[in-house]
Amino acid sequence: TAPALARLLRDVDPEAVTDRAALARLPVIRKAELSEAQAKHPPFGGFTTRRAAEFDHIFQSPGPIYEPGRREGDWWRLGRFLHASGVGRGDIVQNCFGYHLTPAGMMFESGARAVDAAVLPAGTGQTDLQVRAAADIGSTCYAGTPDFLKVILDRADQMGVALAFTRAVVGGGALFPSLRQLYADRGIVTRQCYATADLGNIAYESEAVEGMIVDEGVIVEIVRPGTGDPVPEGEVGEVLVTTLNPDYPLVRFATGDLSAVLAGTSPCGRTNMRIKGWMGRADQTTKIKGMFVRPEQVAALVARHPDIARARVIADRQGEMDVMTVQLETAGQGGDYAASVLDTLKLRGDVVLVAPGSLPNDGKVIEDRRSYD
Repeated sequence: TAPALARLLRDVDPEAVTDRAALARLPVIRKAELSEAQAKHPPFGGFTTRRAAEFDHIFQSPGPIYEPGRREGDWWRLGRFLHASGVGRGDIVQNCFGYHLTPAGMMFESGARAVDAAVLPAGTGQTDLQVRAAADIGSTCYAGTPDFLKVILDRADQMGVALAFTRAVVGGGALFPSLRQLYADRGIVTRQCYATADLGNIAYESEAVEGMIVDEGVIVEIVRPGTGDPVPEGEVGEVLVTTLNPDYPLVRFATGDLSAVLAGTSPCGRTNMRIKGWMGRADQTTKIKGMFVRPEQVAALVARHPDIARARVIADRQGEMDVMTVQLETAGQGGDYAASVLDTLKLRGDVVLVAPGSLPNDGKVIEDRRSYD
């Protein structure tokens, strides 16, 4: 086990972690902790036993955070996504993800190599050159952020150049239904994946286009923001990922993203768990009356009262003043809730009791209704 990970898990018997319930008792690793560990012990913070020179690639993401990589073995597991998207031998992938410092370009190149597709390492920008290369080479598949393909297509139209794209594999941003349809109208089938520099591929779409199928190389949990506590199936919460990469293991790594488990299995025949895709950010830290209120504080409030199922802090304005309302899902009427609010959130606020199950299923524990226009 990697040194930093070993310190986190020093009281854990690995033989006892045999199911999800046992996994849920382990600590959560947050990106801030990873960044802090790397600052103290560069470049990887002690989360791998390998020296930097033992890897084939070292990447730098904003933070900075450093991630290792390898050439062989489809290190980031993107090949499964490209295969599910119909990409393979005979295709030419125009890879418009960045190759400089960050790993996205190499992640998709590794996936293309795994399915025997050829790659044009196009990188970002230089639209005119992208159009010329796509036309001259006959690129059949676009890889990149969802919206840059439209920039290329629009420029090709202006230049009077016909392109041969029939597939698009995208990530790193929201794929809006209108954009997917725009591409479909041009004969381009678009599929998206959910991947990060730290974890590689987490989940991906198939031809069913019903949620995202979790990659077999990771374990995904959906937990209440600010905690490590799994939520019931279908409820929106933060995505935690355990990657089963022995060279760079991350156990219960918090992505900061919101999603929910989608019940059942995909009509395409793949049987692994599905999630609904990206549904917002879990870090809802908000400043109210000059004080930061964090999801962890809301979780501490709920933990104080067994009768409270969920809580939602609402920040709003009355006149020129911030006001805070705390909605508590509870069937009870007792409890000194106001004192607990003051003690955990360090602010006074109106406490409103609501019926169990009545708060929106959107993963929010802090909602900011103030207008900043």
